[in-house]
Order: sequence, then C-alpha cells, then structure tokens
Amino acid sequence: MTPNGHDITIAGLAMLPDGQGGSIPCPELMTQAELIRYLRIPEISKARDYDNVVDNLKRMHDLPCIHVSGRPLYPLEAVRQWVRDKMSKEFRK
Repeated sequence: MTPNGHDITIAGLAMLPDGQGGSIPCPELMTQAELIRYLRIPEISKARDYDNVVDNLKRMHDLPCIHVSGRPLYPLEAVRQWVRDKMSKEFRK
C-alpha cells in the first residue's frame, strides 16, 4: 500500500492493508471483508455498516460480484476495471 492509499503490485501481486500498518497479498477472488479494505470504505464512508455500503454499490453502481456456494466473491480484475470505469466517468464531468 502506498502512502496515498492506492494498492501496489509486487511481482504481479496486488496488496491489501492488514490493519496493522503492513500489507498482505490480495487474492484474485476477494471476500466482502477484503473488498471493504481494498476500496478503503472504513476511511471514506460515514456508514456504520460497511456491508450495507457494498450492497449499495452492487445494487446502484453495478459493482461486479460472483457467488460461490451462496457467498459473494469479488474478482480483483473486475473490481479494478469497475474502478477505472468509474474514474473515467468522473473525469468526464
């Protein structure tokens, strides 16, 4: 994680903050808790329930998600593309 909060890639591997000042490898399929850290929701949202923020992003903003055994998983590359698409729309405003 860089000082400005962006994910970094080490030898092709994206990293997530570990909550203790360090970082851990970001899996190709993130759990909801990993996605919340990846998107830095605790830092930017005033919501008390971060899962509700993710549910809203899926429902209202087409956040990519797949389900395996009934559990939501978030493909890293699809989430990255979703962020790039959101950035493109913001920059066009």
